[in-house]
Amino acid sequence: MSKKSERSIVKGSERVPFHGAVATGPIHDEERFEITVRVRRKTPLKDLATDGSQYLTHDTYDGADSKNIELVKAFAEEHGLVVVETSAARRSVFLSGTAANFSKAFETKIEHHEHEGGTYRGRTGPLTVPTELADVIEGVFGIDNRPAARPHYQHSMPTHGIGITPHGSGTSFTPPELAKLYDFPTGVDGSGQCIAIIELGGGYRTTDIVTYFQKLGLPVPHVQAVSVDGATNNPTTYNSADSEVMLDIEVAAAIAPKAHIVVYFAPNTDKGFLDAITMAIHDTVNKPSVISISWGGAEKYWTIQSMLSYNQAFQTAAALGITVFCAAGDNGSGDGVTDGKAHADFPASAPYVTACGGTKLTANGSIISSEVVWNENPATSATGGGVSDFFPVPVYQNNIKIPSANNPSHYGRCVPDVAADADPFTGYFVRVDGQYFTIGGTSAVAPLWAGLIALYNQKLGKHVGFINPIIYGPAVVGKGFFRDITSGNNGAYQAKQGWDACTGWGSPDGAKLLKAF
Repeated sequence: MSKKSERSIVKGSERVPFHGAVATGPIHDEERFEITVRVRRKTPLKDLATDGSQYLTHDTYDGADSKNIELVKAFAEEHGLVVVETSAARRSVFLSGTAANFSKAFETKIEHHEHEGGTYRGRTGPLTVPTELADVIEGVFGIDNRPAARPHYQHSMPTHGIGITPHGSGTSFTPPELAKLYDFPTGVDGSGQCIAIIELGGGYRTTDIVTYFQKLGLPVPHVQAVSVDGATNNPTTYNSADSEVMLDIEVAAAIAPKAHIVVYFAPNTDKGFLDAITMAIHDTVNKPSVISISWGGAEKYWTIQSMLSYNQAFQTAAALGITVFCAAGDNGSGDGVTDGKAHADFPASAPYVTACGGTKLTANGSIISSEVVWNENPATSATGGGVSDFFPVPVYQNNIKIPSANNPSHYGRCVPDVAADADPFTGYFVRVDGQYFTIGGTSAVAPLWAGLIALYNQKLGKHVGFINPIIYGPAVVGKGFFRDITSGNNGAYQAKQGWDACTGWGSPDGAKLLKAF
């Protein structure tokens, strides 16, 4: 590959500084780090039947063409970069090198940046590659290591920083209590299933898991940590991402106690997040049938290459019969952005995932007495939901009414798809770092649904897979398979009969919904 090649922009690679960040000078030329180069698919991936009859296997899935991987390797070696690993299935070439070599290879300036939350290694503007690689390379991740996402959980106690006052007296539920209230199927425990959980920080303590499940009178689950890009299970204190990790594990495992829980720990960067997702999808040892993701952020803070690459990975998951649930966010329709506009949370807004919104649930014994949209404060403690500014309306949403907020003529992928209890004042009783807490947030809804699908997979003897075409289809809509939430709002959007941008179709009636699959 000639060093005098013409250059082309890597589509969607443009970056702007992190909100509030200021460049403080170039990083040292000899600083070493690793990146992930995402390579295009060998053949386009078609949407497959959702009944399991056409799911691909890991052996039959076509990833990247080996010739294209070789082209990227040649480009890397030409610029003094070390090829650490390649994966045709993950469509990834993992490279190591110095800042100087990466800067030259992709024609970018790499600088230190400072912002309110700390410092990061960053770049601005687009990346370029030789024109002959422009259609081969779909994304370059890791040169910039700013925080990619935030966890979507909330403690019920104002002293933990959310500063809210409950609208009414609440109570907490254990996951098995919620399973009974939502009429999850009985006689199944997740045996033979693997639930993958993506975490971008924090950790778990085995002693807490043992103590918690003994207290619930449930079998202690088999929990395994997988390291991605050097990140590890690293528990510290309850007011860290430990609360996210323990919430995810305890909810998913309490719903499906015999499922194998695999936690993929990755750095909180766009590279780390992507690598964890592709590792979980293509894990041929543990073979997850469900993936739970409780991290995200407003679409406006993501690069186009990130949103496209993540969604393509989720499309692969769908083709392999893997169900992916993502939390829709905890900061109402604004999703934590202070511009006064409505914003959808990503990756929940990706068309190939099932986005999870939140409700406020109260019960009288074993009966739900009230369930409304979770909204303690529309800016700081309310379910996310809205219309994507990036992804077009997927086919399965063609028959819903697209709500208007920023622009009445704007049409895009709508979130959430489903919901469940998320208000921290009617939240989940969990154990974190030796203490018991009530924790809520849409973070809890993703693992709750992941546990439910693990039960379905066991009951049916097959993978349910990508559920959105089914739950938006004639076999489900209007059949009473969901608890329709018709009261409340999340700021810009109002609950209504049928689908809405607060709670989607609503919370599950587990036994009835099973019939749809």
